[in-house]
Amino acid sequence: MIVMKFGGSSVANAERIRHVADIVRSRLERKPVLVLSAMGDTTDHLLEAGNDAYRKGIVSIGRIEKLHHTTMKALKFSAAARKNINPLLEELRSLLVGISLIRELTPRTTDYLVSFGERLSVRIVAAWLNSVRIKAEAFDSWQVGFVSDSGYQSAELIRESWNLIPEKIIPLTEAGLVPVVTGFIARDVNSNITTLGRGGSDLSATMIAASCGADEAQVWKDVDGILTADPRIVKDARPVETVTYDEASEMAYFGAQVLHPRAMQPCMKTGTPVLVKNSYNPEAPGTRIIPSLEKKAPVRTITSRRNVTLVDIVSTRMLGQYGFLAEVFSAFARRSLSVDMVATSEVSVSLTLDAAHDLTELKKDLSRIASVEIRTGRAIVTIIGNVRRSSEILARAFRTCQIIGVPVQMVSQGASKVNISFIVDDVEAAEVVRALHLDFFSSLDIREKKPAAAPAGKKAPPAAAKARQGLPRKESS
Repeated sequence: MIVMKFGGSSVANAERIRHVADIVRSRLERKPVLVLSAMGDTTDHLLEAGNDAYRKGIVSIGRIEKLHHTTMKALKFSAAARKNINPLLEELRSLLVGISLIRELTPRTTDYLVSFGERLSVRIVAAWLNSVRIKAEAFDSWQVGFVSDSGYQSAELIRESWNLIPEKIIPLTEAGLVPVVTGFIARDVNSNITTLGRGGSDLSATMIAASCGADEAQVWKDVDGILTADPRIVKDARPVETVTYDEASEMAYFGAQVLHPRAMQPCMKTGTPVLVKNSYNPEAPGTRIIPSLEKKAPVRTITSRRNVTLVDIVSTRMLGQYGFLAEVFSAFARRSLSVDMVATSEVSVSLTLDAAHDLTELKKDLSRIASVEIRTGRAIVTIIGNVRRSSEILARAFRTCQIIGVPVQMVSQGASKVNISFIVDDVEAAEVVRALHLDFFSSLDIREKKPAAAPAGKKAPPAAAKARQGLPRKESS
């Protein structure tokens, strides 16, 4: 068995759905299970419709109806094929009427609201598969064993799901059926619909794969796997053939468009491989995520995350005063602020967090025990690589930053030992990523060369200009 998860862009319209059907047909002998996201921007449109009903008393599902009706028309659905779609749209309209009347939109109601995206998606795709003679059936996730707690908008699947899912799924695939299952959603023990939070659809797929003992979980996106850098920054970024679970987790934490670490947990538990593929280019080999690798290149990928805040905290107490760090992190915990990077000494700590926070009260609180400097407009650049070669990686990274004239403001190596992260100004992040990628992945190097004497009346070119020239170097391992 394989589990194939397709995101919203992969099922965004009739053309994409036909393409998905072709991909599924080519893999029928592997007993596929499909997990789908909502079509295109449907989730955003559902949330907007909910807010309009709640705040303005306006009930409108025009954009949602148009997308799904247009898709069914393009796929030439018969009246019988539409019978599972129209009742759901009416149920959605009734929910919005209720929201507009009582002017209340709770987390529980929001989860119910956004669930319509996946529920509509699986019914349309299953109907199309049957129309092209692929035996398929749509399932809401709770019909195939997905049971969660009641943590609305970020629910966790309960332990019983590990047994319930294979009990439901395996007989279906053994009978030659292609189950088409909603991603992202579940039901709690009280039959309330919940959503699984960030990476929820990927989590649905990996949970099915891990619990059913599948050969692999396939996550179909719109890129050729995990790339050595963001292709919007580095045009010649290339796919990485294999990475470990730990490496993929660190990539996701620090800005790469990979599976959310939470979504990989079921497969990490069972050692089930995850294959990241491109639905727009199915012949590309993609990237395989596996438990471990014997031989590793010095660097796997370079990521960046912009718009972060750097906080420097220096104790104003005596040297060696115990409890300083405990008080610092307690102040962050009281305000539910999640810290990304940390570098500490006995009397100081530097850390980063997302910029979308008001830190006025935090600074006031910490000022009792420390001097606090808050600097916005920073970026985290992360190198995912081979821990055994961390000294080499650090030396080359710092040399690169020196050559292009970018000061490193903070450095941290994660406990997983597969990442080295450092802070630069936000406006410098893209240049740093390009320069590092050139050094680690290109046949060209940004070696510092002794500057030639400048003609009279002219200054020698700055280091940054030399770095961009891509001077030739010897190949390195």
